[in-house]
Amino acid sequence: MALNVLAFTFGIMGNIISFIVFLAPVPTFVRICKKKSIEGFQSLPYVSALFSATLWIYYAMQKDGSGLLLITINAVGCFIETIYIILFITYANKKARISTLKVLGLLNFLGFAAIILVCELLTKASNREKVLGGICVGFSVCVFAAPLSIMRVVIRTRSVEFMPFSLSLFLTLSAITWLFYGLAIKDFYVALPNIMGAFLGAVQMILYVIYKYYKAPKTDDTEKPKTVPDHTIDMVKLASTPVSGEVTVHPKTHGGGDLEGQMEMKVSNQIQT
Repeated sequence: MALNVLAFTFGIMGNIISFIVFLAPVPTFVRICKKKSIEGFQSLPYVSALFSATLWIYYAMQKDGSGLLLITINAVGCFIETIYIILFITYANKKARISTLKVLGLLNFLGFAAIILVCELLTKASNREKVLGGICVGFSVCVFAAPLSIMRVVIRTRSVEFMPFSLSLFLTLSAITWLFYGLAIKDFYVALPNIMGAFLGAVQMILYVIYKYYKAPKTDDTEKPKTVPDHTIDMVKLASTPVSGEVTVHPKTHGGGDLEGQMEMKVSNQIQT
């Protein structure tokens, strides 16, 4: 009984946190709707999320009642991701629209239909859950591995602009919650991919803390272009003074004062002597 309460608690928490994660792209689509352009955004994350949600619903339906909380959140996810995809297709240019429809058709319709046919026709009911679980784990690992490219960008550019901390935090919390849910119901296929998700989420947050406050070395504001060489000014004739000759001026590119002020001071000192 205590185990069921624990599973139910983690399941409800997982539903709430995952719902927040599903809503994370809302600012992106508000921007797309305002500008009526997808700009540089890609549809693959939303198409993949829709496919993942449908897979988990199909997997949860194979379980005897213990998959209800998986069905609820993934049904909500399907609805939200479908809205995202419709908005994307609406405002996409022709090339992006055709590309999105191709991926949607191949992955979410033909791919999902093929999985259903294989599971229903070529596997026994007793093994169907294992086969589907393996497919879900494999696809979830690929989804969780996607942020690796973002982390590489963060390390290369030393900027966290494209890796919001709030999203990394909620993804990590979601993975941890579903990990404990999977352990509570003794479901290896639910728990396993979330181990990787929790680990990668933690790494993202560590990178965020490291590079959020990273400051590139600043150059001295008084530094002049390095192309300015040391040079000699030949004072051929100074009619108003008794001093003439060669005055060598070595401009400094560091310390106080600007280049022009140093040159004027040097010449003034030579004249006075």
